Amino acid sequence: MSHSQHSAVIPAREAVTIGGAPLRPEDVVAIARHDARVQIDPAAIERVAAARALVEGLADDPEPHYGISTGFGALATTFIAPDRRVQLQASLIRSHAAGTGPEVEREVVRALMLLRLQTLATGHTGVRPVVVETYAAMLNAGITPIVREYGSLGCSGDLAPLSHVALAAMGEGEVRTAEGDLVPASEALAAAGIVPLVLREKEGLALINGTDGMLGMLLLALHDLSMLLDTADVAAGMSVEAQLGTDAVFAADLQALRPQLGQAESAANLRAVLAGSPIVASHRDPSVCTRVQDAYSLRCSPQVHGAARDTLEHAALIASRELAAAVDNPVITDDGRVQSNGNFHGAPVAYVLDFLAIAVADVASISERRTDRALDPARSHGLPPFLAHEVGVDSGLMIAQYAAAGIVSELKRLAVPASVDSIPSSAMQEDHVSMGWAAARKLRRAIDGLGRVVAIEVLTAARALDLRAPLQPGPATGAVRALVRAAGVDGPGTDRYLSPEMEAVAALVMSGAVADAALGRARA
Repeated sequence: MSHSQHSAVIPAREAVTIGGAPLRPEDVVAIARHDARVQIDPAAIERVAAARALVEGLADDPEPHYGISTGFGALATTFIAPDRRVQLQASLIRSHAAGTGPEVEREVVRALMLLRLQTLATGHTGVRPVVVETYAAMLNAGITPIVREYGSLGCSGDLAPLSHVALAAMGEGEVRTAEGDLVPASEALAAAGIVPLVLREKEGLALINGTDGMLGMLLLALHDLSMLLDTADVAAGMSVEAQLGTDAVFAADLQALRPQLGQAESAANLRAVLAGSPIVASHRDPSVCTRVQDAYSLRCSPQVHGAARDTLEHAALIASRELAAAVDNPVITDDGRVQSNGNFHGAPVAYVLDFLAIAVADVASISERRTDRALDPARSHGLPPFLAHEVGVDSGLMIAQYAAAGIVSELKRLAVPASVDSIPSSAMQEDHVSMGWAAARKLRRAIDGLGRVVAIEVLTAARALDLRAPLQPGPATGAVRALVRAAGVDGPGTDRYLSPEMEAVAALVMSGAVADAALGRARA
């Protein structure tokens, strides 16, 4: 399943200016996922040219300067003669374009290209203006270099993935065209009228020292999770309603006794989703309902979903700071120094990627528990076993819960942090690495799993609501049920091929349509 195409903030026809101010998260999503165009701020080109003049002055200095007239990494003390430096830069990119495994998704490659372009445009990297212009032209032409799954340790940044991009800008390696065709990079550049780069002093390093891959995946994840947490609130509301739970525990004054911001937001969503529900009203009278309180998976939904929201907020703060960064090594400082540094280390981004994977696993876990309750006649308060049509003959949604349980089990494994690991590299020069790229890769898989688990809860709750007839659901939950039915997912009945229905609801969830149907109507 492709990742969310939900609510593109900037239409593709509008250009995003690079180099005037830090990119916004929504800019990155618009360019990476929706092909919004980029344009370079003229003032940024002036800054880039000024920094380049300084680099060229140092290139003529007989004293060695790291990254300009020396080798790299463990070879940083080796002086490189002027007539060998073009070869040095090309060799750096070719040797570091050492990824392996499946192709990385187009939106991820576009995000890392864009974020590297943003750093290049700061004037802190020492590249020529033509390098900035070439990356912008490749993005606008829809040229996507082939980047492989494995190769980055997240320090010195995402070296291998960024090297694959730089290799394509040199006219080497393979790329995907805007239409998705696999072609040689030289052919794609020629078709777009882009002259391949011949890298000069410092430029090879500038193109590959950055946290751009892990940051790009973090920003896409934040976008998707914001929508999925809204959807989880909607699913929880449907489950509470279908299982004859109470909405009293979501009251604002009760939530305010524990002033956690995410919890308050999720509880507000649940109140909105359940507002005006005839099913909830039918058992509000204590003489009708004798239960003292609902199970944790229903009652504590705002607490769990809210904790995930707060985690998301923290991750967004770290991402916003990283978006304002100019990560390279060495960098050109404002006062004209060429200074080695350690800003390429991915720890800040890696930590929050891992933190989000923990939150994703727990939100999926509580969702699966709500689904399971709906299928168990001992706990569902009057619903048939597994919501089956003819008990004993039909299995109903029994195995849909198996699928959710299997995904949740995997999500727990994916929640094991990558950032606590480190394998030394580069002859012990790079003796502590962040593993941020790995943290980002597993988070993408986890988000896909969360979307599917929540979709199974929506599918289950929609059928359970049908089985409460003649009582009707509220306006918000009823809108979601109607959306599910309009997608070709029928209500209760004899057993049928279930997988296509699960996929259809998963697509609705990941597109943002479920959240929009419920909360758009509830908030109108």
